[in-house]
Amino acid sequence: MKILIVEDDEKTAALLSNGLKQSGYAVSRAQDGLDGLAMLCSEKFNAVVVDIMMPGVDGLTMVEKIRQKGVETPVIFLSAKNTVSDRIKGLKSGGDDYLVKPFDYLELEARLEAILRRDHSEDAVGTKLKLADLELDCLRRKVERNGQQLEFAAKVFAIFVYLMQRPGRVVSKSMIMSQVWDYDFDPQTNVVEAAIYRLREKVDKDFAKKLIKTVRGVGYVIED
Repeated sequence: MKILIVEDDEKTAALLSNGLKQSGYAVSRAQDGLDGLAMLCSEKFNAVVVDIMMPGVDGLTMVEKIRQKGVETPVIFLSAKNTVSDRIKGLKSGGDDYLVKPFDYLELEARLEAILRRDHSEDAVGTKLKLADLELDCLRRKVERNGQQLEFAAKVFAIFVYLMQRPGRVVSKSMIMSQVWDYDFDPQTNVVEAAIYRLREKVDKDFAKKLIKTVRGVGYVIED
């Protein structure tokens, strides 16, 4: 599940990015409306969280422009403006939901899940992933292997989603660090190895066919 955050405030952007990554989403960030417009016209996302009040191209203008270009990605607006007329303006400009600042992160995530459930467009990034007898429902955070339900801690789940979105592709330790922990690669840390170990304990330990493989000196891959 790919989410784009368009937010010029560093603190708010960090809160959203860290929270969504811990919930297993792949997160990208644009610092202003112009940057967000370019990213939405060149990449596919499942949803966008957009601040309205930004310098240059504001959130409303950005969304109006992507709708004119035929981009139907669901949008949640964030704004300190809380009047009925402000909310109506946001929805009429092409937004799917409108959340007033300051907001509770859990409410934001619940609203995001709601609009993702409503979005069934053919262009959306897949929300259900399958590999061999392993099935992942990204929206419901549900994982099953051979009919057996698997439960994961937040970071391990985030790594699992990252691998499942790239079957057959080797991902490096630094790629995982950047995506899941959101800080620069430290070659001395073993947090990735520890998380991969816990992931294997869940996904492979009790099954004959092992799906998660180590490519020595390169990284990890999940494949049938």
